[in-house]
Amino acid sequence: MGLLLLLAFIVVPLAELYVIIQVGELIGVVPTLLLLLADAVLGSWLIKHQGRSAWRRFNQALAERRLPGKEVTGGFLIILGGALLIAPGFITDIFGALLLVPPTRAVARRILRRFTIGRVAVVGVPVGAAMGGFGAGRGGGRGANRSYDYDVDAEEVPDEPEWDHRLPPADPPR
Repeated sequence: MGLLLLLAFIVVPLAELYVIIQVGELIGVVPTLLLLLADAVLGSWLIKHQGRSAWRRFNQALAERRLPGKEVTGGFLIILGGALLIAPGFITDIFGALLLVPPTRAVARRILRRFTIGRVAVVGVPVGAAMGGFGAGRGGGRGANRSYDYDVDAEEVPDEPEWDHRLPPADPPR
């Protein structure tokens, strides 16, 4: 974890400064600043466009009554990609653009899934259930053989009840 923080807060900014200086020397200061501004604007537009389609897929998954793990992961990667594009720098822009392109986002989702198998628990979903973006899916994982006890109360609710099923009726229907 410490190495990751060192990389994120020291190495990446230094590399970004180096690349910005090199590009500035190659094409000039004003074109470099305009290029950084243009990719931030492009990142904002892409996050808006891709975010809307991710939101539609998320709502569709909910409407189909299935766990939207893949859609949530995709939305997370879209937000991360947009943030990387908006941040000044060319290295982060490359990674941000890759996260906003659907085919490379699918690859990133698979990589993220490998890192999260056995480390992320979703309440109410047995470990080993296919969850799209997270958890131990078909391939199992470190926590795939764990067992859980479930204590659940349920009642059947008709599609169009004659009265509010949560309250006792004054006159039960006959």
